Amino acid sequence: MAKTGMGECGLCTRQSALTAHHLIPRKLHRRKHFRKHFEKTELHATVLICRQCHGGLHVLYDEMHLGKSLNSIDKLLDDPQVKKHIEWVARQRVQWQ
Repeated sequence: MAKTGMGECGLCTRQSALTAHHLIPRKLHRRKHFRKHFEKTELHATVLICRQCHGGLHVLYDEMHLGKSLNSIDKLLDDPQVKKHIEWVARQRVQWQ
């Protein structure tokens, strides 16, 4: 997770140090399914989120599920498990690492 600066998390909306989350994980970009169904710009799309939200996404779901089912910010925000994690993160102290 590379730091990209400070700002508002795209998920929990806290002011924090941000990381770039690939909506379609880079590990999947070479797979035929993803090359066939997504444009290059879609494959490289990212959202800036805090480290706690970012880590939580990768604990909750594997790369394949993230790439196929949760490949937009709206889909992430609508997912019940992600919502529950975001609510928990919103109650935590901000880490300025």
